Amino acid sequence: MSQFVKYAFLVVAAFVALSVPAMADEAEAIVSQPSAVSFSGAFGAGIILLGAGLGIGKIGAAAVESMARQPEVAGDIRGAMIVAAALIEGATFFALIVCMIT
Repeated sequence: MSQFVKYAFLVVAAFVALSVPAMADEAEAIVSQPSAVSFSGAFGAGIILLGAGLGIGKIGAAAVESMARQPEVAGDIRGAMIVAAALIEGATFFALIVCMIT
């Protein structure tokens, strides 16, 4: 099993485990534990940022390595890297907003 698949399963498992309080009935949770603090949004945001940082880092490392191997296509590789990093950042911002709302 590849490293990416292992990390993907780990992230999904952590997200599911930490999102359970967000799916609970709020009225019931307030009555049963009035002083409890929910950290599910904060943990979710941390996991999202770790995943995005790892993803953009891997994209950058692969792009620099491929530019070093084939300098004549460095412009095309740089453009593709920027587009991929922007897509990751967009998904990261969306996920952060969802974590902050819940």
